[in-house]
Amino acid sequence: MIVYHHSVVMIFIQEKVVTMSQQALSSKEKALFGKSTNPSNIEPVKLTLDSRLKFRCHPGVSCFTACCGNIKIVLTPYDILMLIRRLNMPAHEFLHTYTTPTYLEKTDMPGVALKLREEDNKCPFVTPEGCTVYTDRPTACRYYPIGMADFREGGSKDADGNEQTPDEEKFFFLVREDHCKGHEEDKIWTVGEWRADQGVDVRDDMNKKWLRLVMRRKSYGHQASLSEPAKRMFFMASTDLSHFRRFIFESSFLDTYEVDPSLIDKIRKDDVELMHFSFDYLAHTLFGAKIEGMAIKEDKLREKVAQLKKRQDEAVTSAVAEYEEMKKERG
Repeated sequence: MIVYHHSVVMIFIQEKVVTMSQQALSSKEKALFGKSTNPSNIEPVKLTLDSRLKFRCHPGVSCFTACCGNIKIVLTPYDILMLIRRLNMPAHEFLHTYTTPTYLEKTDMPGVALKLREEDNKCPFVTPEGCTVYTDRPTACRYYPIGMADFREGGSKDADGNEQTPDEEKFFFLVREDHCKGHEEDKIWTVGEWRADQGVDVRDDMNKKWLRLVMRRKSYGHQASLSEPAKRMFFMASTDLSHFRRFIFESSFLDTYEVDPSLIDKIRKDDVELMHFSFDYLAHTLFGAKIEGMAIKEDKLREKVAQLKKRQDEAVTSAVAEYEEMKKERG
C-alpha cells in the first residue's frame, strides 16, 4: 500500500519488497521512485519515523491551497463519518452533494472521491483562506508531503482458512512538487512528529481493516469478480453507516446470526464501533473470515446445508435424466 496526496491518492500493492539501498534501486523501488512512472515527484530516499524534514504550510506561504486542486481524493469510511458529523448532514445527502463514484485502485470495489468544483477544479471545501473542514479533513490531505509505503506478502492462510497477517514492512518518503513552497519554510520535524501533528496515526488505525479488504480484493486480480449484491453491500457499509445499522437491526440479520449482546449494544449506539464491525462483516461475507462474537445460528446453518444438498440432488437428477434422454436419442 502506498499512500500520498496527489492525482492518485491511494495505491495498494500486495507483495513483499526486497531489501533495498539508496544507492541501488530495485525494480520495485524504480516503480515507486522512478521519474518515468512517478508523476508525484517522490524523492528516492527511504525515511523512518526518526527522519527529519523541513516543511510548513500556512496562509502566508505563496502556494497556499494550490495542492487542493486538480487532485483525486478517495474517501475512506472514517473520512465520510467525520465529514457528515462536521457538516451535520445525513450520509446519503453528503454523498450526493460532495462526492463522485469511483472504483478503488484497480478493483471492482465501489467507492467515492470528493467531487471537485466545476469552476476551478478544486476541493469543494477549500477557500482562499484555507480549508473550511480542516480539523476533519480527509486522510489523504493529512499525509502531504509525507507518503507511506506498506509492502506485505499476502494470501497465506492458517489451518482454519483465516488470512495470516505477516509482519509489515513500512517506510516513508517525501513528495516534493515544484509548486510547493512549504519545503522552503524553516520548521524542522521528524516524520513521526509530522504524522502525529497531522493526526495521521489515528486515521491509519481507523482505516486499516478497510484498506486490507481492498488490498486482499486486488490480490485476486481480474480472474474473479464481485457479484452485484456484494458490490452493493460493500458500498453501503463503506459509505452509509445509518443504512448499514438499519440492515443490522431491521432486516433478518439477527435472525440469521448469533451476536454477542455486548457487541450488539456497542454497534447500536457507537458509529465507530459500527464502522469497525462493518469491516469485519465485509471480510466475512466477501472472504469467509471469522468474526469474533458473531456466528451463524445452528438452525440457519442446517437450513443452508439442506438447501445446498437439495440443489446438488436436483442437479444430479437432472444430469441423469439428460443422460438417459441422450441414450434414447442415440438408441
